[in-house]
Amino acid sequence: MRASVSIVVMAALAATSGCARTVPSVPPTASGSTEELSGTLTIYAAASLAAAFEVIAEEFDEVHDQLDVRPLVVSGSTTLTTQLGEGAPADVLAVADESTMAAAVAAGTVDDDAVVFATNTLTVIVPLDNPGGIMALDDLADAHVRVVLCAVELPCGTSSRRLLQGAGIEVSPASLEQNVSAVLTKVATGEADAGLVYRTDASASTAVKTIPTAGAERVVNRYPIATVSHSSNPEAARAFIAFVAGVRGQSILARYEFGAP
Repeated sequence: MRASVSIVVMAALAATSGCARTVPSVPPTASGSTEELSGTLTIYAAASLAAAFEVIAEEFDEVHDQLDVRPLVVSGSTTLTTQLGEGAPADVLAVADESTMAAAVAAGTVDDDAVVFATNTLTVIVPLDNPGGIMALDDLADAHVRVVLCAVELPCGTSSRRLLQGAGIEVSPASLEQNVSAVLTKVATGEADAGLVYRTDASASTAVKTIPTAGAERVVNRYPIATVSHSSNPEAARAFIAFVAGVRGQSILARYEFGAP
């Protein structure tokens, strides 16, 4: 058993996602398996889940003395599915949208047992001194504003495009990043004047401030979780998924401002 669960950030790789597919939502019911679990458990999670899943993984590890929960692996959702498709060892996959999970199911990367466990929305962020004078989503269209977005093949990129298109806004991004954490970092360090990230990431950072984002409530990301098909410990994987969907897991996710499934 580990006293704490650290985070491993994977190298960014581009990948395409599949067609949309509705994933069932599971109400909070269970906290994990009642049987003793052993072996190891490796969890792959979207970058926006890093802080919440670190806490969840630590608590799950604490209640299963014989189980070794390995360092959490976080990156962009499509990067993770690409790595798993190439045979990277893991037991659980949690991503930031249903399309990415549907593609993973279709490819045989994960079992067809995915459930939605959380929701999230986007917000505009700016550096604390707001050098671009951003006051609303519309301001991202200003050619003089350096905007960074997630790459379009990522869930955060797809949602950003939907949000901007829905508002009739055209943006020429200064860069396209391979996960939402990279967008936040560029804005926080002043390399960009603004960016679009999940509200959970924005609320967890003291280095950026949020700007009211009209229409964000209409673009909702639903987060699914599933067992990796080549998992060496599917029993532990299923128990962890139950823990995430259970009362304690949902409480932790709510603390990090994720919405209910």
